[in-house]
Amino acid sequence: MWGHHRETSSTYKRAPSRDSTNMVDVEENSDLLQNSLDKESSNPSWKLSFPHVLVATISSFLFGYHIGVVNEPLESISVDLGFSGNTLAEGLVVSICLGGAFIGCLLSGWIADRIGRRRAFQLCALPMIVGASMSAATNNLFGMLVGRLFVGTGLGLGPPVASLYVTEVSPAFVRGTYGAFIQIATCLGLMGALFIGIPVKEIAGWWRVCFWVSTIPAAILVLAMVFCAESPHWLYKQGRTAEAEAEFVKLLGGSEAKFAMAELSKVDRGDETDTVKLSELLRGRHFKVVFIGSTLFALQQLSGINAVFYFSSTVFKSAGVPSDLANVCIGIANLSGSVISMVLMDKLGRKLLLFWSFFGMAIAMILQATGASSLVSNQGALYFSVGGMLLFVLTFALGAGPVPGLLLPEILPGRIRAKAMAVCMAVHWVVNFFVGLLFLRLLEQLGPQLLYSMFATFCFMAVVFVKRNVVETKGKSLHEIEIALLPQD
Repeated sequence: MWGHHRETSSTYKRAPSRDSTNMVDVEENSDLLQNSLDKESSNPSWKLSFPHVLVATISSFLFGYHIGVVNEPLESISVDLGFSGNTLAEGLVVSICLGGAFIGCLLSGWIADRIGRRRAFQLCALPMIVGASMSAATNNLFGMLVGRLFVGTGLGLGPPVASLYVTEVSPAFVRGTYGAFIQIATCLGLMGALFIGIPVKEIAGWWRVCFWVSTIPAAILVLAMVFCAESPHWLYKQGRTAEAEAEFVKLLGGSEAKFAMAELSKVDRGDETDTVKLSELLRGRHFKVVFIGSTLFALQQLSGINAVFYFSSTVFKSAGVPSDLANVCIGIANLSGSVISMVLMDKLGRKLLLFWSFFGMAIAMILQATGASSLVSNQGALYFSVGGMLLFVLTFALGAGPVPGLLLPEILPGRIRAKAMAVCMAVHWVVNFFVGLLFLRLLEQLGPQLLYSMFATFCFMAVVFVKRNVVETKGKSLHEIEIALLPQD
């Protein structure tokens, strides 16, 4: 596997070239590596790029908010819009976002490559504003569904672009930390939606306020992106080298910009403007990285994370814990894991966090399966179930949650990065949809013990997959990673 390429001596080994300039490229890349080693003691200031990353994570906050915004108010919405008791309609209000997200996700790579990362952020915010406004103002089910579909397209477009942008504008030594901000922002969005929804049972029509509130951060994202740097990687691919260098100055400082441009010029020269076809992503020299990305996202969803979030209130209620307190406990576990991940991402590395995260999730699922069995007392079952659930959410947030979205843009070559991310995220949404669709049916047919055991099995499969296939990217520039993983012709 790719682990053999991690040694420093082979970091800049290129594939055999078709012309006589190949030896020069190897020598230049070796010189570049030496320069990068000399610069390790003088990393650029993180303070320059931080505001740009902070603005980008607003899209992740909105993602979390809209995923959770209908959970608490759904009963009030169904009464006010006249579909109370219609479980199909209630399910559509919750899940139609997934359909929109799948569409937005499929288009995200082509949009991000066509109009740039900044404008893609602005474009993803617009359907969220329009859709949330429609949902807030509607007086019937049809208006609510159309509004949620619009919001979903923005939700699908936002996460891939956020992962791309944060990866491409972050200095290598804090790229993992910045990537963890995406998960933290998503957690804060979920918690914000739960907090805003608290008065919904006491105040008539409060659910409309819940939707109106979401237009504020979306509008801030549109306006703030005007002042943010464009991705230098995207500008360079468009042949706008002077603008790319100017953006590097904004992000890294003048002393680092020249080195960053020199490094950027060493990778895939002369083919950056080629059109990337879908067939190129599904077979050929780039298939392996796309396969790894898609599999990581599929295993992330097959681990049972959405089932755990869905079932958490029931488990806590059986333990005598009110649903509001249960949501707070899950939120705290999720946020705590995300913060710990942010601290450790650039210290321990992506692969180690991902490995132990899936391993911890497997143990947590075994605890929940034990709690669902007849081997323990009722009191013991509650401890196993509640403890296993909190451990599962905590360990998920440590690695399996934030790492795939950060790791994929790092290992994907710049030429295919945006479109390959779209394909991998589309797999995420498809698996997410089917897990949500089949979970209750499988729970009814198989029972919780067997179902949790299946989730544990998928987590152990993920442990093996990470061990064999995932390469460590901690502290390396995107171009070091790309050259190290460049497929042989």
